[in-house]
Amino acid sequence: MFPIYDVIVVGAGHAGCEAAHAAAAMGSKVLLCTMNMNTIAQMSCNPAMGGVAKGQIVREIDALGGLSGVISDKSMIQFRMLNRSKGPAMWSPRTQNDRMKFAEEWRLALEQNPNVDFWQEMISGLLVKDGRAVGVRTAIGIEIPAKSVVLTNGTFLNGVIHIGEKQFGGGRTGESAAKGITEQLVQLGFEAGRMKTGTPPRVDGRSLDYSKMEEQFGDENPEKFSYLDSTQPLLKQRSCWITYTNKEVHESLETGFDRSPMFNGRIQGLGPRYCPSIEDKINRFAERERHQIFVEPEGWNTVEIYVNGFSTSLPEDVQYKAMRLIPGFENAKMFRPGYAIEYDFFPPTQLKLTLETHHVENLYFAGQINGTTGYEEAASQGLVAGINASLKVQEKDPFILKRSDAYIGVLVDDLINKGTEEPYRMFTSRAEFRLLLRQDNADLRLTQLGHDIGLASDERKEKMLDKKSNTAKLINDLKQKKLSPDTINQGLHNIGTATITEKISAEKLLKRPQIGVKELMTVDEELSQYLNKYSKDVLEQAEIQIKYDSYIDKEQQMVEKLSNMENYKIPLKFDFLSITALSNEGRQKLNKIRPETLGQASRISGVSPADLSILTVYLGR
Repeated sequence: MFPIYDVIVVGAGHAGCEAAHAAAAMGSKVLLCTMNMNTIAQMSCNPAMGGVAKGQIVREIDALGGLSGVISDKSMIQFRMLNRSKGPAMWSPRTQNDRMKFAEEWRLALEQNPNVDFWQEMISGLLVKDGRAVGVRTAIGIEIPAKSVVLTNGTFLNGVIHIGEKQFGGGRTGESAAKGITEQLVQLGFEAGRMKTGTPPRVDGRSLDYSKMEEQFGDENPEKFSYLDSTQPLLKQRSCWITYTNKEVHESLETGFDRSPMFNGRIQGLGPRYCPSIEDKINRFAERERHQIFVEPEGWNTVEIYVNGFSTSLPEDVQYKAMRLIPGFENAKMFRPGYAIEYDFFPPTQLKLTLETHHVENLYFAGQINGTTGYEEAASQGLVAGINASLKVQEKDPFILKRSDAYIGVLVDDLINKGTEEPYRMFTSRAEFRLLLRQDNADLRLTQLGHDIGLASDERKEKMLDKKSNTAKLINDLKQKKLSPDTINQGLHNIGTATITEKISAEKLLKRPQIGVKELMTVDEELSQYLNKYSKDVLEQAEIQIKYDSYIDKEQQMVEKLSNMENYKIPLKFDFLSITALSNEGRQKLNKIRPETLGQASRISGVSPADLSILTVYLGR
């Protein structure tokens, strides 16, 4: 009934979709298994993509040839570039999305790829032979063969939903949990754990009083995620709204604390530190009199509203009463209550940098099964797993992004070497080279790599090369262009920056903090006409590279220093346990994680500088 697939992907969320697309686009025959074909790429939580550090990840996925950026652009209802008041390393794109359109676009994109087949059924187990994954077994006992398997189970593995004192099995509200896989993996030697996440109530937007809220508009000149021309910026946008909780809301919520599964011990899994439930917020931050609530529309035409900031697992009657004390929510009608969900995950220290498992060859994990939270984090892991599963089947070298290459590289490196005891979320602060890893240059960093492995298209590569050459030409021309005092001093005075007494290059003038390309156009008519020949992204790229060139050079020098350790390979079957000079903890951690380079070993918690020195000596022998 089934051929032998190159890659079987289990789960069709953000990780599963990117994994299936990547492997199929690279020529592998893929089977995407899901319990419900109607919930492919469902935005289970907030209807948005990107944000601080997450927006950088979406742009990196796009630069490599993934689809999250394209799908986000096609379904966005609002665009904002966050942190514009800060330096470019902090600029982070974010879209508000039409939930139904997002899922539809993903399904259509996958259906249009002839290398992707679909199967709707719960996968209850893996086929493992001689320590290798060779397929999957479905709930009704069908065995489907494959050369590799990617597990992207999300919150479905033995998922339990909590609403107050009620609890029931489920991967999402209204959907069944997945059973069987965890138990089999534990028998195969994997370590498993439990995590928790939550979601807020959804309400009827027609029942809200927006006059009591602050309107949050999209950007005046909206941009987009994808570097391709196949998507366009928005011409119209939907607003979001902001309101706040208050003392009365908190007191009302506290009446249900005795029935809260968080506080009475029924929830054992650790929840996300940086996206806590409303009851957790008012308990941990008792001194705060209010908390921000973002009122986010779920799409262009629906009246359904996502109450961002009000995630809760309290009883539904407590949720309802407290919510109606929020300004603007006095007459709110609830569509469905918020809930918490507990699910199984597998500490990611059990994986290689390719996201292949140590215990079972040709088996890959991606997404929340690795202890992460967030669509973007999941999608990037799915991309890495799908790429590497396809490359291994094709007997090609693995694809590994370093910490200096991408936020995706930081994410994977953190998971593999440090593990996580709570849902992992990406932040700009996790990247030591964040000035190099900006959202504006993801194509310059990654598109050639994506093209080399057969994922990024020729169109992407040509577009990137044009941007690169045009940027270099513009920077060189600005260095050569000399501006005289009698021509530009009036313009400099008008924008509030010091006048000049002798000729100055346009490049040197652009280094001033008060002057950007926009201001440069106002001081010299001839220069303005020249600059107008370039696209917005080339102008922005040139401005950033000129203004921050010394800082960028310093980070690049640091990368080159550290690359010596990254290039120091450790043999695949190196016997760490035999080196008695290593500390006990160092030996155990090195043997468990099995780093592939000395650089990776240096980032493992518990491996000391002394351990590294000893390891270097032994490797030298």
